[in-house]
Amino acid sequence: MADAAQGKFDCIVVYKIDRFGRSVLHLNQQLAALTSYGVRFIATSQSLDTDEKNPTSRVLLQVLASVAEFEREMIRERTLSGIRAAQAAGKVVGRPKRVFRRDEVSRLRDEEGLSWRAIGKKLGIPAMTAVDSYRTSAPCTETVSTGRSDAGGKRKKKSVAA
Repeated sequence: MADAAQGKFDCIVVYKIDRFGRSVLHLNQQLAALTSYGVRFIATSQSLDTDEKNPTSRVLLQVLASVAEFEREMIRERTLSGIRAAQAAGKVVGRPKRVFRRDEVSRLRDEEGLSWRAIGKKLGIPAMTAVDSYRTSAPCTETVSTGRSDAGGKRKKKSVAA
């Protein structure tokens, strides 16, 4: 969108409109922005074009966007229903739990000062699994001040002695 605002191109071509917008509202906002930048939008598989000379295409675009949003919601609903049914039947849903020494992650990080990648390699787990394990097992040593935030919009953290 930043490139469109700078006039670096004059047309966006997508295969289907649901590849461009998350919802009807989002699609309308994006198309309005593109129109204000003078950028044309074309969905090739649906023969849609936002050219100002083609008002029928604009109406069809809105109808198809609504149908696409409805379809996504139906898929989401069916997926959640299937997950609930599987859980009710006693099936384990989600990724399997990794078996490793969680206390070893803290020791390797705090005492040996290893990087997350090195810890993961040593324990045979992904680096982010080590990070997540460390965050949930490590005692909290920081608090966030309750005062107003500074001009930069970031909160200041205070270290608390353990």
